[in-house]
Amino acid sequence: MSSVKRAAAVPPVRPEFERAVLDARNVGEILRPLSLWEQITNVTALRRIFILVLLAALWQAYAVPLDNPLIFPTFSDTVTAFWGGILSGEILARTAVSIRLLVVGYAAGVAIAAALTTFAVSTRIGTDLLSTLTAMFNPLPAIALLPLALLWFGLGAPSLIFVLIHSVLWPVSLNTHSGFLSVSDTLRMAGQNYGLKGIRFVLRILIPAAFPSILTGLKIGWAFAWRTLIAAELVFGVSSGSGGLGWYIFQNRNELEIANVFAGLFTVILIGLLVESVVFRSLEARTVRKWGMQR
Repeated sequence: MSSVKRAAAVPPVRPEFERAVLDARNVGEILRPLSLWEQITNVTALRRIFILVLLAALWQAYAVPLDNPLIFPTFSDTVTAFWGGILSGEILARTAVSIRLLVVGYAAGVAIAAALTTFAVSTRIGTDLLSTLTAMFNPLPAIALLPLALLWFGLGAPSLIFVLIHSVLWPVSLNTHSGFLSVSDTLRMAGQNYGLKGIRFVLRILIPAAFPSILTGLKIGWAFAWRTLIAAELVFGVSSGSGGLGWYIFQNRNELEIANVFAGLFTVILIGLLVESVVFRSLEARTVRKWGMQR
């Protein structure tokens, strides 16, 4: 009986066998050249151009059966009016006026936001000051201040620059301060160990670490400033008889040149696309993407 139990306890002997080595060449291509379609779709600029062409085709397809140029001109009529404005120099002149005011107001707003946020991260009273001011003025539309600006500064560029500063200051300040607060304690202690204080601590530690938030604030500030300027020029142009793209749009609307109105709006859109695609994307590629802070 015990011998039977010992025999049952011995595991069975399994037969040995060998597996033939598979040829990896038949599994599939690990590395292969991309097809022409894959190369095209991998280019971001080409994908965006395709989207723009698709939107233009939809515009044309909607406007042609509508056949009402006083309400919705076709894309081809808008391009013709845009090209005519370029050749006559009127669109270029109006654009130059708007861009000049925008650069001055945007730069002033960013400079004030930088000073305010630097003061906010340096002292407690600065933090309270920034929180109070943003809670008060950030919900206030910039265009609502234009009547007061006209009373305070008169009919001129200072009125427009004032509302531009208001539209830029608060989003840039909020995003910059939020980025500063999100900087890790490790980086802060590293800067303090090197003896960095005050403005040197902000420039060498906080700004590089918080630059994604700062860049987001700059983008939002630019968008707010651009649309505020166009809206303000509609009012300012009526008062002064001259102005930039906003006045160009308003003037052609009064003359029922709707194709020129769309050409002015088309110019506003093109400038927005150029600034976003050329200026901010180049800055993003040379900073946060190069540093590995964004994908």
